[in-house]
Amino acid sequence: MSEYQIAQGRSPVFYDHFERKSELQNQTHYCPGCGHGIAHKLVAEAIADMGLQDRTVFTSPVGCSVFAYYYFDVGNVQAAHGRAAAVAVALKRAHPQSIVISYQGDGDLAAIGTAEIVHAANRGEKITVFFINNAIYGMTGGQLAPTTLVGQTSTTSPWGRRPSNEGFPLRVAELLSSLQAPVYIERVALSDNKNIMKARKAIRKALEVQRDGLGFALVEILSPCPTIWKLDPVDAQKWVAEKMIPSFPLGVYRDRIAEAKAALAHPPAEPLVPQRSVLEVVSEGEEEAGHTAPQRAGGERRRLRVKVAGFGGQGVLLLGEIIAKIGMRVGLNVSWLPSYGPEMRSGSAHCHVCLSDERIGSPMVDHPDVLIAMNELSLRKFAPQVAEGGTILYNRDALPADFSAPQAHVVCLPASDLADKLGAAKAANMVMLGALVELTGMLPPAATAATLEKTIRNKALLDVDKKAIESGREFIGREVLVAGR
Repeated sequence: MSEYQIAQGRSPVFYDHFERKSELQNQTHYCPGCGHGIAHKLVAEAIADMGLQDRTVFTSPVGCSVFAYYYFDVGNVQAAHGRAAAVAVALKRAHPQSIVISYQGDGDLAAIGTAEIVHAANRGEKITVFFINNAIYGMTGGQLAPTTLVGQTSTTSPWGRRPSNEGFPLRVAELLSSLQAPVYIERVALSDNKNIMKARKAIRKALEVQRDGLGFALVEILSPCPTIWKLDPVDAQKWVAEKMIPSFPLGVYRDRIAEAKAALAHPPAEPLVPQRSVLEVVSEGEEEAGHTAPQRAGGERRRLRVKVAGFGGQGVLLLGEIIAKIGMRVGLNVSWLPSYGPEMRSGSAHCHVCLSDERIGSPMVDHPDVLIAMNELSLRKFAPQVAEGGTILYNRDALPADFSAPQAHVVCLPASDLADKLGAAKAANMVMLGALVELTGMLPPAATAATLEKTIRNKALLDVDKKAIESGREFIGREVLVAGR
C-alpha cells in the first residue's frame, strides 16, 4: 500500500467547527467564488506559519468581513460600521505585544471609515489592515461604493457610475501612500493562481511589519463578488483581471521596511517632547510645597467626580480643564470630557471631570459628587444626577422657588455677583473654583495657584482670578462657620 501525505488541510488558526444554522451546517457564510474565503485562507496560513495565533486579535466591522469571527480562532472584536481601524488602534495601544488585524471591506473602510483609516495611517499606528476591495457594497444589496468602477452599475446607480455625478473610484493604496508615516502598502488581486501567490507574500510581509514593530501596513486585495456582480465564480475572477486591475493597478505603493528597521535599531536618545513638560508635572522641589496627592486618614485615597455646567461664555470648559490640571499636578489620575452645542456663546455647555488615585474607567460622570451649576437651566437639568450625599454649587443667592434638591446639599453661591465686585464678571468660574478648593480638600491651594499661573498668561486676568478664587474660598469658609453655629 502506498503512503499518502496530506498537502492541503484546514489551518489550525481556523475553528474546528463553524457556527451555522441547522439547515446550513455544510455551508460557510460566503457565496461560492467569494474572495473572502481565499483571503481568509491566506491570512490564516500566515498567522500559523509565523506562530502568531496566540497573540493575534481580529477587529472586523459591519459587512461580509464581520463573519471573520466565525472562522478565526484568535481574539475577535467586532467594531461599528467603519470603525475597525479606530478599534484596532485602541487594542494595539492597550496591548502593544498583540498582533492586531483590521479586516475591512471597501464599503466600510473607503466610505464611512475613511477618516479612521487615513488618520491611523497618518499616525503610523502599528496595525495591519487587510482591505477587501470588490467595488461594491456586498452584504447590503449591491449599492454604489467609493470603489465602484466608472460605468459599473449598482442598485443605487443603475445607469452606471458617472464621474460627473458620483465622482471617480477612490484608490485607497494611492491615497494612503501619499502620507509619510505608512511603512508598507501593496495592492494585490485574487484573479488567478499567480496573483493569489503574490497576495500570499504581501499578506505575510504586512504581518511581519507589525511583528517587527515597524509601523502601519495595509494590503488592498481586489476580490470577486459573484453574487452581487451577477456572474458565475469563473467569470467573476476574470472580471477582476479584466476590469478591476486596469482601474486599480497592482503593485507595491510603499515599502520603507529597511528604513523603519534602521530607525528602530537607532532610536532617538530622548523623546522629542519630554513627557513631564506635556503633563506639566511638578518638579521634586514643588512636592515640598504641599503639592502631594491628598489622602484620607489611614492612607485611603480619594476620588472626586465633578460636572460643570452653564452657558457658553461662562468659562465652563476652562474651569473643568483647570480642575483636571490641578489633579494632574498633585499626581492623581484625571480625565476631562467637554460637551457643548453648536453655538460659541450662549449655547449650553458642560464638562465631566474625574480625579482619582486609581485608574479611571470612563471619563463620563453620570453621578457627580459635585455639580457646579452656573445657571438655572443647568441646575434643573443635572441636579437629579448628583450622587446621594453630594453637593451642588449654584450660581445664585437663592434656589428657584419651585426647586428642591432630592438627595444633595445645595450651596447657593452668587459667583457672578462676587466676580462683578472684583471688576471682572467673567471670573465667576474662578469663584466657583475657590469654593471647590475649600469644600473638598482635594485641590491644594498651592497647586491651584501654580496651575492657574501656567494656564492664565495675562497678568491682569491672573490677578483677578486669584482674588476670585480667594473670594470663593472665603464664602465657603463663612458657610461652614455659620453651619457650625
